[in-house]
Amino acid sequence: QLAELGRRWGKALIAAIVVGLIALAGWLWWQNHSRNVAGEQGEQLQAAFNDIAANRDAAAAKPLEELSKSRVDGYKAAALMSQAVIAVDKNDPKTAVAKLKAVADDSSLAKPYRDLALVKQTMIEFDQLQPQAVIDRLKPLAVKDSAFLGTAGELVAVSYLRQGKRKEAGALFGQIAKDENVPETIRQR
Repeated sequence: QLAELGRRWGKALIAAIVVGLIALAGWLWWQNHSRNVAGEQGEQLQAAFNDIAANRDAAAAKPLEELSKSRVDGYKAAALMSQAVIAVDKNDPKTAVAKLKAVADDSSLAKPYRDLALVKQTMIEFDQLQPQAVIDRLKPLAVKDSAFLGTAGELVAVSYLRQGKRKEAGALFGQIAKDENVPETIRQR
């Protein structure tokens, strides 16, 4: 019976094993390749950060542009936000806002990256925005247990003050002051 099974299914079984081994080899190669690419991109990002710290923004521009197209969320978001920092340093808020908006609107990126970009974008645009626009944009982040309660809450509370809503502003400032997770400098303000 075994000989009959071997004659009947032997070639198919061997073919399935070969296909499985090829698939496994391809998967292992892809995993290794992905790790190598991520490592190289990490080195590029660190070099760009070093250039920015040394006021060599022009040297950082090309690697940051390449990394802004990365498939790795962290590198992509960091590159775009670093480009925004450079634009702010060059007194180019329009470019900074565009870079931050690209992160905030990219649903493929993890929510913390998008939220951070939205807060930074709002900080840059704050004086040009209507108070209600700031409130609508940041109120979901200005809540207890949010990593952005301090900064987003402060911007929302100031917007309430601009609208003459002292009670809402006071309540939010009080919440910020009581939250131990908010940085001390923001809580004291």
